[in-house]
Amino acid sequence: MKLRWQIFWHTLFWVALTTLILFVAKSSAKLTTLELFVITLFFAIDISLFYVHYLWLIPRFLNKKRYRVYVLSIIISLITYALVKYGFAVVFKPQVLMRPKMPEITFGQYMLSTTLTNIVFLFLSAVLKFTGDWFLNERIQRDLENQRLSAELAFLKSQINPHFLFNSLNSIYSLAYQRSETTPEAILKLAEIMRYMLYDCNDNKVDLVKELQYLQNYIDLQKIRFANKAYIDFKVEGKVDTQQIVPLLLVAFVENAFKHGVANNPLTPIRLLIDVEELHLHFYMQNKKHTNNRDESGGIGLNNVKRRLDLLYKGKYNLDIRDEADTYTVELSLVL
Repeated sequence: MKLRWQIFWHTLFWVALTTLILFVAKSSAKLTTLELFVITLFFAIDISLFYVHYLWLIPRFLNKKRYRVYVLSIIISLITYALVKYGFAVVFKPQVLMRPKMPEITFGQYMLSTTLTNIVFLFLSAVLKFTGDWFLNERIQRDLENQRLSAELAFLKSQINPHFLFNSLNSIYSLAYQRSETTPEAILKLAEIMRYMLYDCNDNKVDLVKELQYLQNYIDLQKIRFANKAYIDFKVEGKVDTQQIVPLLLVAFVENAFKHGVANNPLTPIRLLIDVEELHLHFYMQNKKHTNNRDESGGIGLNNVKRRLDLLYKGKYNLDIRDEADTYTVELSLVL
């Protein structure tokens, strides 16, 4: 909260509280204007002690762990303010020290009662200070955590394009090396994919229909690489219209299937089913494993997507990966 707003709300609170106290005092007894002035004066002294503690003693001594100096300053403040208030009490003796049908209040009695009042105001200022600092620190921690997560997400997203481009260029290199006639078509398909990644994926979420088209383009590119001998059973069920999804989230699983799975056997095609029901998406993919088709570098795709799921869909997804002897299965349930 900006300083001017803090001053405004603090001033409003004390003015309102003072007005309430004067109203109650005047309603309960017929007080003169001078008596109302004395009440306001002593309350203003209490408020000044509140802010001496709030703005000076706590930040200067307690927060800096100068505990002895802090305790000593509290004692001095209590004595000083008690003496100041007693001095004013003497000046306004009929209004403060004299009570109808009661003996005059002695110095000791007044010092004890006013010290207790001062302690109350010190306590209230400490509560306000510590509560305000706690909320401020919580907000700072949240901001720092959000900044850290944003930076991590930006880093994870920055890994996707080079990772995908690296794998796709390897595929196109193989086509060029074989002098395949489909090399130009593969380059055009890659250009479409890169256009989507560069221009449509800048937002936190994209239309689900665009993301599914991107998956289709990626599959088409892989079919070109396999000379149209890549077999994948890709189905989308349900109504896809206004839903949105974090971009480039599902492709890592499909990449993994083509890199490590058997894609050229029509008897064991890669099975990919995406079922959409309102804001729920169910992703199912299964492929036969190919023991001789492994990426020795390990890759970053699956680790990347798992981390993005944790950051962006925490508590809204369930990921089940079953790495069995000859099959690899991925099931992802996601609340969009």
